[in-house]
Amino acid sequence: MRWTLKKKPSLDKVKKLSEALSVSEEISSLLLQRGIETLEDSKTFFRPSLGDLHDPFLMQDMHVAVERIEAALLQNETILVFGDYDVDGTTAVSLVYSYLRSSYENVATYIPDRYQEGYGVSYQGIDFANDNDITLIIALDCGIKALDKVSYAKEKGIDFIICDHHRPGDKLPEAIAVLDPKREDCNYPYDEMCGCGVGFKLVQALASRQGQNIDDLSMYLDLVATAIAADIVPITCENRILTYFGLEVINTNPRPGIRAIIEQLQKPQLTITDVVFI
Repeated sequence: MRWTLKKKPSLDKVKKLSEALSVSEEISSLLLQRGIETLEDSKTFFRPSLGDLHDPFLMQDMHVAVERIEAALLQNETILVFGDYDVDGTTAVSLVYSYLRSSYENVATYIPDRYQEGYGVSYQGIDFANDNDITLIIALDCGIKALDKVSYAKEKGIDFIICDHHRPGDKLPEAIAVLDPKREDCNYPYDEMCGCGVGFKLVQALASRQGQNIDDLSMYLDLVATAIAADIVPITCENRILTYFGLEVINTNPRPGIRAIIEQLQKPQLTITDVVFI
């Protein structure tokens, strides 16, 4: 393996940060190499806060996505939460389904068969929606390049909301809303999210319209942390905050499956490395 080392910061910057934080110059140098240059940056890094998460409505199409979901709830439509078959996709489905289902009955899920349907949005999934009178599909961790399939759904009167984190192609699907921080026209401040992370931003936006605050959503962060770890996205900025509080949920109030793993391991606390490899 060949290592690519970041350029060393200037000694003047190292000394200033070291004095401001009362830490060694070695630690200050490491912080500077990670883009942490001020006392405020350091506070955010060492003391993550859910209050530092970005406004979800900064993401392109978020207002449209929320309005379409709210309309579906008012009109008693059935919503299909569709996700890819990997960890990022399945945790995203679990998160969005759990949130919607907590206050609304007409929600279904669909995860495509890896071998029969392959990756991403599938014609079989759309046919399932059509056969069950489903008029809105929320696609998680997939869909950004599913132009033909989204058009196929549109012909059947089925709307799509896409929540993806993969780089788009030259053209976007004809969906009601396309939530993807990697869109060229999206000004969201952080574009290294996983699919479950984008799904969480949708839930955060929906919750804010219901008068809920970010702390009310902490129960879902174990799913986000698991997806961040499994999808090997950078644990920086917003991902670091979500991972920090997700690990807190995993270690203090684990779901039954995670609790069983912890009991088998006989470890007092799981780290993010444990989440990836166990």
